[in-house]
Amino acid sequence: MASAGLLIATKPPLKPSKITKMRRDTISCCSSTYSSSTTASPSSSSDAEPETVKQFSYSRASPSVRWPHLKLTDSHHCSPHSQFAVPSPPPNYLVDDGKLPEISKDFECRDEAQNRDEIESLDLNDETLEKLGRPSRTRAKKMTKLALKRAKDWRQRVQFLTDRILQLKSEDFVADVLDDRTVQMTPTDFCFVVKWVGQSSWQRALEVYEWLNLRHWYSPNARMLATILAVLGKANQEALAVEIFTRAESVVGNTVQVYNAMMGVYARNGRFAKVQELLDLMQKRGCEPDLVSFNTLINARLKSGPMVPNLAIDLLDEVRKSGLRPDIITYNTLISASSRESNLEEAVKIYSDMEAHKCQPDLWTYNAMISVYGRCGMPAKANQLFKELELKGFSPDAVTYNSLLYAFAKEGNVVKVHEICEEMVRMGFRKDEMTYNTIIHMHGKHGEHNLALQLYREMKSSGGSPDVVTYTVLIDSLGKANMINEAAAMMSEMLDEGVKPTLRTYSALICGYAKVGRRVEAEETFNCMLRSGIQPDHLAYSIMLDIHLRSIKTKKAINLYNDMVSNGFTPDQALYESFLQAVCRENKEEVIQKVVKDMQEVCGLNPLIISSILVKGECYDEAARLLKMAIIQGYDLDQDNLMSILSGYSSSGRHLEALELLDFMRERAPRSHDHVSITEAMVIIYCKAHQLDTALNEYSKTRGLSALHGSPAMFESLIKCCEGIEQYAEASQVFSDMRFTGVEPSQSLCESMVMMYCKMGFPETAHIVIDQLDAKGILVNNISIYVELVEAYGKLKLLEKAEGLVGTLRQRFGMVDRKAWNALIQAYATSGCYEKARAAFNTMMREGPSPTVDTINCLLQALIVDGRLNELYVVIEEIQDMGFKISKSSILLMLDAFARDGNIFEVKKIYHGMKAAGYFPSMHLYRVMIELLAKGKRVRDVEAMVSEMEEAGFKPDLSIWNSILKLYTEIEDFKKTVRIYQQIQEAGFKPDEDTFNTLILMYCRDRSPEEGLQLMHEMRRRGLDPKLDTYKSLITALGKQQMMEQAEELFEGLRGGFKLDRSFYHIMMKIFRSSGDHYKSEKLLSIMQEAGVQPTTATMHLLMTSYGSSGHPSEAEKVFSNFKLTGVDLMLPYSSLIDAYLKNGEYNIGIQKLQEMKEEGLEPDHRTFTCFIRAASLSQCTNGAMILLSAIGDAGFDLPLRLFTGKSESLVLEVDQYLEKLAPVEDNAALNFVNALEDLLWSFELRATASWVFQLAIKRGIYCQNVFRVAEKDWGADFRKLSAGAALVGLTLWLDHMQDASLEGFPESPKSVVLITGTSEYNKVSLNSTLKAYLWEMGSPFLPCKTRSGLLVAKAHSLRMWLKDSPFCLDLELKNSPSLPELNSVQLIEGCCIRRGLVPAFKDIAEKLGKVSPKKFSRLALLSDVERNKATQADINGRQEKLAKLKNVGLARKKKRIQRFKKKFVRYPNVEHWKYPIRKK
Repeated sequence: MASAGLLIATKPPLKPSKITKMRRDTISCCSSTYSSSTTASPSSSSDAEPETVKQFSYSRASPSVRWPHLKLTDSHHCSPHSQFAVPSPPPNYLVDDGKLPEISKDFECRDEAQNRDEIESLDLNDETLEKLGRPSRTRAKKMTKLALKRAKDWRQRVQFLTDRILQLKSEDFVADVLDDRTVQMTPTDFCFVVKWVGQSSWQRALEVYEWLNLRHWYSPNARMLATILAVLGKANQEALAVEIFTRAESVVGNTVQVYNAMMGVYARNGRFAKVQELLDLMQKRGCEPDLVSFNTLINARLKSGPMVPNLAIDLLDEVRKSGLRPDIITYNTLISASSRESNLEEAVKIYSDMEAHKCQPDLWTYNAMISVYGRCGMPAKANQLFKELELKGFSPDAVTYNSLLYAFAKEGNVVKVHEICEEMVRMGFRKDEMTYNTIIHMHGKHGEHNLALQLYREMKSSGGSPDVVTYTVLIDSLGKANMINEAAAMMSEMLDEGVKPTLRTYSALICGYAKVGRRVEAEETFNCMLRSGIQPDHLAYSIMLDIHLRSIKTKKAINLYNDMVSNGFTPDQALYESFLQAVCRENKEEVIQKVVKDMQEVCGLNPLIISSILVKGECYDEAARLLKMAIIQGYDLDQDNLMSILSGYSSSGRHLEALELLDFMRERAPRSHDHVSITEAMVIIYCKAHQLDTALNEYSKTRGLSALHGSPAMFESLIKCCEGIEQYAEASQVFSDMRFTGVEPSQSLCESMVMMYCKMGFPETAHIVIDQLDAKGILVNNISIYVELVEAYGKLKLLEKAEGLVGTLRQRFGMVDRKAWNALIQAYATSGCYEKARAAFNTMMREGPSPTVDTINCLLQALIVDGRLNELYVVIEEIQDMGFKISKSSILLMLDAFARDGNIFEVKKIYHGMKAAGYFPSMHLYRVMIELLAKGKRVRDVEAMVSEMEEAGFKPDLSIWNSILKLYTEIEDFKKTVRIYQQIQEAGFKPDEDTFNTLILMYCRDRSPEEGLQLMHEMRRRGLDPKLDTYKSLITALGKQQMMEQAEELFEGLRGGFKLDRSFYHIMMKIFRSSGDHYKSEKLLSIMQEAGVQPTTATMHLLMTSYGSSGHPSEAEKVFSNFKLTGVDLMLPYSSLIDAYLKNGEYNIGIQKLQEMKEEGLEPDHRTFTCFIRAASLSQCTNGAMILLSAIGDAGFDLPLRLFTGKSESLVLEVDQYLEKLAPVEDNAALNFVNALEDLLWSFELRATASWVFQLAIKRGIYCQNVFRVAEKDWGADFRKLSAGAALVGLTLWLDHMQDASLEGFPESPKSVVLITGTSEYNKVSLNSTLKAYLWEMGSPFLPCKTRSGLLVAKAHSLRMWLKDSPFCLDLELKNSPSLPELNSVQLIEGCCIRRGLVPAFKDIAEKLGKVSPKKFSRLALLSDVERNKATQADINGRQEKLAKLKNVGLARKKKRIQRFKKKFVRYPNVEHWKYPIRKK
């Protein structure tokens, strides 16, 4: 070999034997390193060799085959001058994910060559070399005939014995052959027997070795030990090799070749540490390592792990430090490793070092460099080297062509690949397995599976034998193309052909199954691989672990992970994350702890990296613990890791743990920048915990830090949190800070701010934000943003800006989105601009897009807001003429509009039209209808609607029940109200605030405020807040029932929790006024002022009225004097003061105050006049009334005086004009005036005048039109809010109308006639008592309602008969008395206005009999005093007799009950005490 001489120049002079051995070792390594693992020797082409399991064989090991164009012959040695002395490495393809099959495995047969050459070089002297047919360096190269014969003889002996051993059956022993001794064998011959047998069966080779040791024919020697170690190493039987080496080491001594052989065993499995240990042991025992030792060490290091930068140079320097010179094998080993890892940089460094140290590259070197350039995707550079090797005199072999072919195949250059193939064939090389494998993989990678399969069939038809690489490439390509069935079929064909799948084959099929989701088949394939004895690698373990995790088979995944770690493999980071997610999801804490321990001890990861993996695996608690550990150990804070942990905590709602972690980090963060980041993180966590106030406080603290500029995430979290709870003002402030600090907001954040500004009512600011984005070249294409902006402009009625925005959209996009048009029309609708809305609608019809149902609804809404409900039907017809169908939502919109307008007729018409058109009512429609009908107090319609609703399959919801509750409460049908509440509970609804408020109002109106108070306590207990109006009603009701303590307690409780308005204080003043507690009224005034509620004129009026009504006008005058100092308008206080004196009967002082009022320049108004008229109506005599009326006449208002004294018919127009003047005045001025005037006229028997004043009041709307009615089956009256005189006038007129109807028979009466009187008092006069006294005096059939107070009910038949036959009804016409009576015709007794002549009888009956029935009262009242006394005494006596009789009857009944009780529980004596037995009858 040309380079052989370079190998011995680097060591000091050695002994001749050692020099010879080293040279021979080097020569043998160069000459036969890469022969096939199935090839016995350079001449082992014998057909007698038995067939074993089919393995990949490289047929080009022979030079005559590799270079057919050179006409070489098969020879075991080469000329020393031949440049082809070093054979090229046989390529071996690997299926790497996503890559072409590569010429890799580091040319592993080089190790085998080294081991084989070591055997041949042990103990060989010149003589033995000649016997073996190999030239000696110290003798002539030419062999004699005897030497040639001896060489043939030993080969024949070895081959003969090898064939006999291999032909043995499995149950036969090697001893049967060896004990026969058919041929004479030398120790060297037995070494070759072990070697050749080991190439086919390592078990038989080990048996031969053990047999020789047992027979003690040959003592263990270095040659034999090196041979068996090489065989076991090749068979991957490391444990046996270690045992034999350990057992024989002390016998053979320190021999470098034995150590090299054992190092080769370790190197084959990449166990660099063991190789290094043996090398150190050699040196320790004085055995000098040779170059083979260092080459083996280098090979082990390269197999043990990836190459780090400058590793190759360091290894070369290590060899040189030992006094040796790296040879071509050293360099080729390093370049091959660089090629395997596609490490072009290291390969170039090694090649440059080789040239720098004058080591000439051989063909192997060029092949490896071409390979590395091909792997790195540089086919041009590979092609350049190909041309260079030809220029330097090397002839490319098949490996060269295949390496170059691979380079262009990886690039996908099909044309160049075919050119290289043609040149290869032209040069005499046939396309071998490697060639086919490369091209097949190229086509498979590009999805050309038909071409790949075609090449596979061509390969088989041309006599080629597809090897495991071929099948692996095809299976891998088909699996990646989701052709898993074809891939499985290829695996079956592979097994049928006798090709044993490798780890890569199984891995490719498992990957294919996993890719298409066939996880069961993938698992079965994996188990099959295990059964076949193949140990999974990292890829196989990773794929199966991923499959188990995706299949949620956590238990299997845990078991597989344990096997994976025990076999020396660990998942990658992504797989660790998925695995941790799975075990964390099932709370496998012990597994998580083990994984963390593995990452620390096996993978050697630091706590910071482990923490990041745990974070991605969602094991946040463990990640936080390790992050704390990392910080304690001095690692810098990983911001991303911390934020991920915090995000995990916040997403699971564990904000407290997140804040605790941040507090820990804040205490131990070494840098101020970390403090800032932690502070920002705390703000974000508070936002995610929806603790906005705390987040804003933390944010405000950090604003003073100079280092804080604010992260976008912090600002965005704050703004999003503010948006979530609709605190838009705070969001606006944070956004301003963000812009001020120079943090650029994202487009999504700007869009959110635009939406918030619109909701805040600042569309101009929102528009500015959009303009700023446009200025930066960021176009907002989100149409909802523009829609929101248009709607905001519409709400503010900035229609021009909304129109301008839509115009801008038309210029930018050509056609405006339908949503924008709808928003503009909605803006017009909000302002009631129907014409503009119609113009926009027409533009849509003309230019597009076509209007939708929403568009039509907005158009109708514009018409509704404009108040043009009468045009709705016209617009509907126009829309229908355009081809649009009116939707259900449009009809509902119209119905809602008419419902809000209270037009029950139109609502019912639309409702029935909907049903006729086939639109079935929805729950919402029923809700609207029932609410409207309930507001209109249409009880029957509501009940019918509820029945219809239930028949349609709908059940009333709580809002419908609440509407019905309000209905029955308004009409004061309290029994039905309670029944509805029971139905709410039976239906399973929980009463809400409306329910409770309505029920409390019902109890207030039913004069049961104590029950309302209990209900309010229950309401509060359930966490519901009553309305302030409910509190107001309840306090008023308590005051009316004189429950002062409860009212005052409720008011005080309210005052402590609410800021009450003035009306509450006024109510309490009225209550104190009614109870006569004027001190509290005055004290309440100061409390009111302390609460920040300033008293008004009305307040002072109430206080003065309180004193006046209680008979303390002097106190009222004190209040007036204090109020007079404030300098405000004194009109109302004067009226209150005058009213106080008049109510107390101090008419002179009242008249005097009127004169003072005139003197101060104040003109008396309607209130003052009403006070005097009311006082005149209560005056006992006519003269008193004249004085009071004259006083206001002198003050400029003589209309009441003229009505009182003159002819009233001439004053009709004047009264009508005055009522018209009072109609718009507040505080029920007209009503109070007419009521007072009616009382005056009735009291002094001017009842005809009272009649036409009453009718004028109805005409002016002062009294309701249906204050009384006599219609078809609808006779009734409602005299609430009327004074006693007005009610008596109305009652007389109503009776007169009903009498006419009874006589004429038309209109027909209902079954019962109801008169509503109410329960309230008007100026301390009970309308209910007054009307009952009047009717019962007349003997009418009206009786109090048993279910509701304030109602009088009469059966229609009895009423008609009474109207026809009663003498009181003979003349119901209202007439004026010819002259004014001297005294008032009515008298006020206990809040009841009754006829003055009836007062003695009323008092007599009430004192003697108490409450009596109406008929009895009527009968007794009409009797004379004597007869009345007799009748009452007889009644009293009858009552006493009746009570005595009832008492006697009750005692008799009680005795009977006691006797029955005793008889029932009689105890009989025990049967055993009887003298005679009892006979059964």
